Amino acid sequence: KIHPDVREYPDFDEQLRAAMRRETEMFFENLLREDRSVLELIDADYTFVNERLAKHYGIADIAGTEFRRVGLEGERRGLLGHGSILTSTSHAARTSPVLRGKWVMEVFLGSPPPPPPPDVPDLEETGSLVGGRFLTVRERMEEHRSNPACMSCHQVIDPLGLALENFDAVGRWRDHEGDNGPIDVSGGLPGVGELDGVAGLEAGLMSRPELFAGTMTEKLLTFALGRGIGYYDAPAIRKIVREAEPDGYRFVSLILGIVKSVPFQMRTST
Repeated sequence: KIHPDVREYPDFDEQLRAAMRRETEMFFENLLREDRSVLELIDADYTFVNERLAKHYGIADIAGTEFRRVGLEGERRGLLGHGSILTSTSHAARTSPVLRGKWVMEVFLGSPPPPPPPDVPDLEETGSLVGGRFLTVRERMEEHRSNPACMSCHQVIDPLGLALENFDAVGRWRDHEGDNGPIDVSGGLPGVGELDGVAGLEAGLMSRPELFAGTMTEKLLTFALGRGIGYYDAPAIRKIVREAEPDGYRFVSLILGIVKSVPFQMRTST
């Protein structure tokens, strides 16, 4: 359970935590119930909020404790704009590009990074004071990457997480980090190239929809089989994704593909 620092985020309370969780639950329930495309997990232009969460997000004209569906404009689309995700991938007093980048790799790309070497220190919670100002998270990450043991993984992880730096550690939108001027949200996505901010990250992920559809299929197939996925399952996964493409990768298309697949048909009960 994440506990944001009350000195940094005095407005965060249990009501807001519960609202964030409920937003994500209702969003996913709606995707399943309406048989939407799994790609809406990346770029859905709607979400579910009550007054408390709407105020936190800066969404106007929402009153009461009841949740309702609202359309979204700007850059809070899909799961990447959910406070539950942004808060759970942050530290108590600051954002964590590493945790956020790792989450994007695991959830959307299906490529979790290896664990860090045991002798590498964590990034300090507060930055160094240089020239009368505290270093930004990006600058502190650059110092951290100077360790050769960190470079190979961080050069992939960090650009993904840094693209989300417009969201603070509790998921509020911000344009500046302290007194350091506008936040640099330039980043990058493997196989796509450089990108700018959360909108660029979403566009990059949507430019390769088969990658996320494949990742989602792997997770659903793992649940259906009750075992891990092996190299021998790869042809079946590719077939499921290929056949679901004309239907826009709807949930039912992936589920029916799994039910008809060789691994599912050949499974054995234990």
